[in-house]
Amino acid sequence: MKNRLREFRFKNDEITQESLAELVGVSRQTIIAIEKGRFNPSVKLALKIARVLRCRAEDLFIIEEGD
Repeated sequence: MKNRLREFRFKNDEITQESLAELVGVSRQTIIAIEKGRFNPSVKLALKIARVLRCRAEDLFIIEEGD
């Protein structure tokens, strides 16, 4: 699964990884792992992130062929 997390963080007043992590209740390392594609968030976490970044989860996370 691909994601546009970094892009949306910068569209939202350049929110830091640390700030986003605090707002959604995870560690900064989790946000880093998601951005690098090493970790796919749960549906609940994806929805929390989307709410904070004022977008839809479908806009942030893209399922690729074969996923």
